[in-house]
Amino acid sequence: MTTTSIGRPARGEASDRRRWLALVVLCTGQLMIVLDATVVNVALPTIQHDLHFPQSSLAWVINAYLITFGGLLLLAGRLGDLIGPKKIFITGLSVFTAASAFCGFAQSQSELIVARFIQGAGAAIVAATILGILVTLFPEPGDKAKAMGVYAFVASAGGSIGLLAGGVLTQAISWHWIFFINLPIGIATLVFGTALIPGHEGTGTHDGVDVLGAVLVTSAVMLLVYAIVKASDYGWGSVRTIAVGLGALALLGGFVALEANLKHPLVPLRMFRSRNLTGATLVRVLFPIGMFGQFFLGALYLQHVLGYSAITTGLAFMPMNLAVGIFSLTVAARIMTRVGAKATLLPGLALIAGGLALFSRVPVHGHFLSDVLPGMILFGIGAGLAFTPSIALAMADAAPADTGLASGLANVSLQMGAAIGIAVLASISTSRTRDLVAGGSRRAAALAGGYHVGYLIAAGCIVGAFVIATVVLKDNGVGKAQTTEQRTILHMGEGETGF
Repeated sequence: MTTTSIGRPARGEASDRRRWLALVVLCTGQLMIVLDATVVNVALPTIQHDLHFPQSSLAWVINAYLITFGGLLLLAGRLGDLIGPKKIFITGLSVFTAASAFCGFAQSQSELIVARFIQGAGAAIVAATILGILVTLFPEPGDKAKAMGVYAFVASAGGSIGLLAGGVLTQAISWHWIFFINLPIGIATLVFGTALIPGHEGTGTHDGVDVLGAVLVTSAVMLLVYAIVKASDYGWGSVRTIAVGLGALALLGGFVALEANLKHPLVPLRMFRSRNLTGATLVRVLFPIGMFGQFFLGALYLQHVLGYSAITTGLAFMPMNLAVGIFSLTVAARIMTRVGAKATLLPGLALIAGGLALFSRVPVHGHFLSDVLPGMILFGIGAGLAFTPSIALAMADAAPADTGLASGLANVSLQMGAAIGIAVLASISTSRTRDLVAGGSRRAAALAGGYHVGYLIAAGCIVGAFVIATVVLKDNGVGKAQTTEQRTILHMGEGETGF
């Protein structure tokens, strides 16, 4: 297939069909990554029993994945710009698939944890390039909105699908299969990705690679994620947590100072002159606190308070998945092409906040239809509306040479928000539950009270995202379908803008 200088597919029915098939490949890669962030949760008790994990070490099965995933996203995104996004995507997918095999075959604690570290690195390499490839495959606003809607559904609904898949595979076969299932999917994705995804050269490494910057930002992010995920063990105000957090901030400060003085930095600070990129990044830090907080707190409430099994819990999330799917795949794209990304994002955030507010009132003896389902539907509609425009705004001002970096920023903000959010919500809800138990409350009531506080904090973060989106983001027509005259003018300037 022929491509333009920025990797855009040639016109024609065959090439159009080919790029939609390429989108399926990209979304399959994204689904594997999202699934592996949550599929392990319901299998943890079985893994603990089989591999004799002490309680203090069990969290590393999840944290090992999160640390390398969050730490390597920016570096992987920039490498995609320099070397070529397809090459990086295929490399990351190969690493991820091989690491999945090692996870499945693991027979000891150390083997599984090391394999999860490697798996997280492969996931970061894949995730950092997907959006960069997507925006060059679909330059037209209408098609781009549809493609991002598909991506948004996979990225947002994949977490709850992982809960169901993990429960089914663990109970029906064994926990090893939550990793083995990636092998046929990963190999098929590699084959079709090699054939269908258009390849184009990156900007090259002739100007050198900012190795020191890469080391600083990767170390800073990994150290920060480590501080966050371990804060629930040592306490947010402990000397250990504060010292590690300050170390991460010092490395981050050194990185910013370095980037400001380099001619060819890893992350050009000029990108943050864009209000939409900066605002969308902040929104995408707060947004997943609500989204992943709902997965986390909702699963705990359904299992520990209402007594649902792992499989039943996964099924309970399906109405929310359907709402996310319907609105992200069809409704959000249509609304965005008519009114723009910002005008689609704001009502989505408002609905998410409303859904979380409903969950903050779920009773101890709740009923699914009356107490759980309304909040899930409201939350699902909101997430379906908000996810696509948040991506579009984050990627809107990126030049062709920076799409990989913009993709990395969009993903690392989501990942960091999820890690921060889950750690904060877990710590505060647990503390509230302990206080209620100490005050004489029954365990179920104390657990529900702790989850209520967590939901209120998650709702507050979404309100914060709404305020930032209202004040910072510019309503400059991002995501709107263009008229014929506007498209003509836009394509005349493609050499400068890339969109």
